[in-house]
Amino acid sequence: MVDHLANTEINSQRIAAVENCFGASGQPLSLPGRVLLGEGILTKECRKKPKPRIFFLFNDILVYGSIIINKRKYNSQHIIPLEDVTLEMLPDTLQMKNRWMIKTSKKSFVVSAASLTERKEWISHLEECIKHLLTKTGRQPCREHAAPWIPDKATDICMRCTHTKFSTLTRRHHCRKCGFVVCADCSRHRFLMPRLSPKPLRVCNLCYRQLLAEEKKEAEADRGQAEPICSAVGYEPSSGDDSDKSDDEKAEQWPADTEFYTSAVSWSSFHS
Repeated sequence: MVDHLANTEINSQRIAAVENCFGASGQPLSLPGRVLLGEGILTKECRKKPKPRIFFLFNDILVYGSIIINKRKYNSQHIIPLEDVTLEMLPDTLQMKNRWMIKTSKKSFVVSAASLTERKEWISHLEECIKHLLTKTGRQPCREHAAPWIPDKATDICMRCTHTKFSTLTRRHHCRKCGFVVCADCSRHRFLMPRLSPKPLRVCNLCYRQLLAEEKKEAEADRGQAEPICSAVGYEPSSGDDSDKSDDEKAEQWPADTEFYTSAVSWSSFHS
């Protein structure tokens, strides 16, 4: 189908229509050999709450954005190269069904379809495009993925220390390494992770220590060669004080290797 539609007038018109919907806020999408294979509305699990998003599947990229007026106006365009995408099936929850995770090196997130059939179609077409693209380019599938952010409403307490309660005055923060919802005291540090951002990002205390250990190990292995890529930047906590001893005690209360999205155990039961 891709070869049949490539460089045809109907394909050019479809891509132009998508570009017009995004307007000046979007990037040009028309390229030689690029084909628009399908589109549809999926529910994306965002930080605050699930929201409908328009998705467009091309033979080499996945584009999505916010819906202003369906089929007429979209904004907040995001473009994901398919060669960077890995898919992971997820179990249903009480609020969301027909879910799966779209994982990339820079951002990972959960989406759900309106029906099981629709999910199967999306995943089938995505996997076919990814396989074809990797075969064509000779690249290996991406093995490092950004952690998905756990929604704010998934917990009312810090997922690291498990005793700080969030409120209007006590803000939620997200660790960019593990995606956990944490308090300020449990995310006092920033760390440079070039794969995610050119600027140091907030990480929880546990991930910070793990990243430092990894950096030290790499530095020892590369001694006498170039300097390590990553560097750590610390900053003071927004409130209170936190000793190294209390950090260790807090880390022990929550297993470091727990997978929130793939675990069959509900979040609340972790505190029993």
